[in-house]
Amino acid sequence: MTAIWRPDVLGDPFEQQTLALAADDEGPVTATLVRRRLSSRRQPIRAVLYLHGWSDYFFQKHLAEYWVRTGAAFYAVDLRKYGRSLHEGQTPGFTTTLTVYDEDIAAALAAIRAELPASASVMLMGHSTGGLIASLWAHRHPGEADGLVLNSPWLESQGSALLRNVSMPGLRQMARLSPMQVLPNVDLGFYSRTVDKATGGEWEYDPRWRPTPSFPARAAWLSAIMQGHAEVAAGLQIGAPVLVLASARTRFGARWSEQMRTADVVLETDQISARAVRLGPVVTVVRIDGGLHDLVLSAPPVREHVFAEITRWAAAYGWSQA
Repeated sequence: MTAIWRPDVLGDPFEQQTLALAADDEGPVTATLVRRRLSSRRQPIRAVLYLHGWSDYFFQKHLAEYWVRTGAAFYAVDLRKYGRSLHEGQTPGFTTTLTVYDEDIAAALAAIRAELPASASVMLMGHSTGGLIASLWAHRHPGEADGLVLNSPWLESQGSALLRNVSMPGLRQMARLSPMQVLPNVDLGFYSRTVDKATGGEWEYDPRWRPTPSFPARAAWLSAIMQGHAEVAAGLQIGAPVLVLASARTRFGARWSEQMRTADVVLETDQISARAVRLGPVVTVVRIDGGLHDLVLSAPPVREHVFAEITRWAAAYGWSQA
């Protein structure tokens, strides 16, 4: 069956394709594959699949342009119940297990590989929660990805592993008894303030799909996230090379500070670096001075540093400039 690509909300040259998935108790479920259409007729031998974070969707056009400049085809997937894939009546971002996204990734990879030579290499790039999902997926599916680029991946719960271990039993019970229970929202809007053009940032995006405050976190969803963190802490065996990028510093606070514009205000970046070495035998960790939580949304000199580090790492593993 021929894939149907339609114009995307990002405009030309971006296109989208709906990926049909198995229905759940909220009804029909889909994911959405977005591609940056290539101007050359030459078939690429490398491709990147991008996975967004929590309460987010793909809108980073400049990230796609970066990968295309390296000679790779670029794709992004809006996972079920996020962004382009969020349907009326669905609970945004909700799941009770992160393994459910295996179906989304499998459908996206099947569509991508249908457009590439059989020998083509495919790399996954994941941001924040997408980085956690990509890591766990790569561990369960050895040999299916040729590398992982993780942008501020959410590899551990806030606070510490001890806090996670203490809170998990109670959270699991809550998830069992009241899976849709809404948890306190700690999003004070500071991260959005660093990136939103209306508040001094550089970027415009759809507030329906990337709201402030973020989507409500629910008990079963957070339990699934913490289970993923526990698996990372126990150690994964990702055979492909992994690049983990994180900001050089974290800045939390109950009050806004302009210094938040040059730090991660969402995750503890020291935790990211500490957990990164548990992903597999070949892991490179790079800390980015001045980086925001989504490093590719940082100030122009900072994100150019991010892209330079990705280029250097990718070249070392056979993804040299075309």
